[in-house]
Amino acid sequence: MTDRKPPGVSFETWVERQISQAEERGDFTGLPGAGRPLPAFDPDETAYDWAVAKARREGIRPVEMLPPGLALRRERDDLPERVADLPSEDAVRAVAEDYNARVEAFWRRPQESRWSPVPGLADVEALVEGWRRDRPPPEPVVEEVPAEVPPRRRWWQRRVTRRAR
Repeated sequence: MTDRKPPGVSFETWVERQISQAEERGDFTGLPGAGRPLPAFDPDETAYDWAVAKARREGIRPVEMLPPGLALRRERDDLPERVADLPSEDAVRAVAEDYNARVEAFWRRPQESRWSPVPGLADVEALVEGWRRDRPPPEPVVEEVPAEVPPRRRWWQRRVTRRAR
């Protein structure tokens, strides 16, 4: 709707004309939920509850709606679970250092509000130590003793034994 209301026309008349033109074009046909009543209004539902329900209907996790500072804090709290399945210390250090680099970049950006939460850095050494502590002990190495193989006979030895028979 890019048209401006012409002067001298009442707002209600202009809106009604816009609606009737849209109906003539077929803009309202085939809309999802057509013919069904609107959902009941819940007076106890807060704006937060509505936003969380809407995000879930749209397939968005509520965590993704957090402001950047809180999202980084939450990510720092989830780091031990994220690194638990990593195969090596180097991989754990890489994840922690990547997080710290993003936090430092966040610190350099101007914030929307002076009350914005400020995330802290992850303690890389503590994270690595926790990863080591939670890992299962390495399986003992079992050396396999090869079974004794009879010595192979050379081709000329086989020929000699065939002639002797």
